[in-house]
Amino acid sequence: MKWPVKNIQDIKWQDLELGMTITEPGSSRFYKTGDWRTFKPVVDKSKCIKCGLCYIFCPDAAIYEDNEGFFVANLDYCKGCGICAKECYVQCITMVEEEV
Repeated sequence: MKWPVKNIQDIKWQDLELGMTITEPGSSRFYKTGDWRTFKPVVDKSKCIKCGLCYIFCPDAAIYEDNEGFFVANLDYCKGCGICAKECYVQCITMVEEEV
């Protein structure tokens, strides 16, 4: 890929060279890192008490509150670390293997 790139949205993370610096503020929203994961969190809404612990502990800020007040993963950014499932008090989050 030829650098510098004029439109940051045209770059995928796989195209970045080792040691590359991204100088455009706020550009991380364009890098969808969810394709790194091998497992994804699945929420059983019948068990969920909407406490938000998954949201608080998610290291990638990939959990958001949906229109019904449940906390679900944005799979564009979730890396499948499983911290949300580990921290879930009522164990309503299950890590499920991604289908290839």
